[in-house]
Amino acid sequence: MKRAASCSCGQLSITADGEPVKISACHCRACQRRTGSAFGVAVFFQANQIETSGSSSSYIRSGDSGNSIEFRFCPACASTVFWMPEFRKELVAVALGCFADPSSLAPTQSVYEESRLEWVSFDLT
Repeated sequence: MKRAASCSCGQLSITADGEPVKISACHCRACQRRTGSAFGVAVFFQANQIETSGSSSSYIRSGDSGNSIEFRFCPACASTVFWMPEFRKELVAVALGCFADPSSLAPTQSVYEESRLEWVSFDLT
């Protein structure tokens, strides 16, 4: 199955071929700041499952582990579309909200629960 994702203006896009490895809802403060929301949702694919098109800018930050995470975002509309965690070089994370049809994608795990806002809850299956 091919899934398409893109930024708000459509200039930066990514296509994932196949099923995701995992889908992670992250409640860390860095994801809350990055998304401007209560949490971020990353849909992880093997790096060889994805193709990108369009130009992107990058922002690199250190994670709690000390390893870096490189975020790729559109230089025109600033939407973060995907990122690559150094500690999992074989994976690429795609922002759930960027998919053309995110309805079939639900979190399989919830991480950084200690930062989760108390009104947020998931029914993980």
